Amino acid sequence: MPTILVLKLLLVPSLIGAVTLAGRRWGATIAGWLSAFPIVAGPILFFIAMERGVDFARSASEGTLAAVIAILVFGLAYSWAATRLRWHLCLLCGFFAYAVAVSALTGWIPPLALLFALVVTALYFSPALFPVTPDTGKPPRAGNFDLPMRMGTGALLVLSVTYFAAALGPRLSGLFAMFPVMGTVLVVFSHRSAGHGFAIHLLRGMVYGWYSFATFCVVLNLSLVPLGIAGSFPLALAAAVIVQIVSRRLLQKK
Repeated sequence: MPTILVLKLLLVPSLIGAVTLAGRRWGATIAGWLSAFPIVAGPILFFIAMERGVDFARSASEGTLAAVIAILVFGLAYSWAATRLRWHLCLLCGFFAYAVAVSALTGWIPPLALLFALVVTALYFSPALFPVTPDTGKPPRAGNFDLPMRMGTGALLVLSVTYFAAALGPRLSGLFAMFPVMGTVLVVFSHRSAGHGFAIHLLRGMVYGWYSFATFCVVLNLSLVPLGIAGSFPLALAAAVIVQIVSRRLLQKK
């Protein structure tokens, strides 16, 4: 079985399982923060680089960075819908908002520094835009089949997104590498089992994790050509880990 298929089938579902267990142990905000680490888009960009070259992957990483804004729009749309609607209607609202944002971002190609500054600014101010809900604490323990269903749904979504993204070109491939696979699986199951308050706290917690993801994209973009695949991906991942630790301190102050 090809290595890329093994990663699609095992890596992301395993992380979904780990984040689910973290949510049960430490609550929605920590689960959201953990889920934003570049474990979905990172492997996608890596295999894009392996299969299509560093120039293609470099362009794709810009699209992925821009898509952080789209994922924020998804989270906000779902959260506000969750204050009034059931989970399936919230998901439709989130996907619609995400599609609109991706359409707007497709033709927008600012300089990397400006794009990064805009993404960081959006991340900084967006937590205040989420609806205010009580601290829900830990969710109730779900049934025996909840965790396998989450992991299986995650694998299916990753396979679908990567299959269609490959033929879209570097910009759209990068944008769709940020398709809310993790957010979709985690928030829907959390919403159904623990209520809308937990789901909103989960999505808000993701915002603090996207700082590390944005850093990953920028470092990868700048280092792919001079360092190649072998040097750029470990460097970008190391930078993301550092920022993830720093963002945890920011989260503790909220």
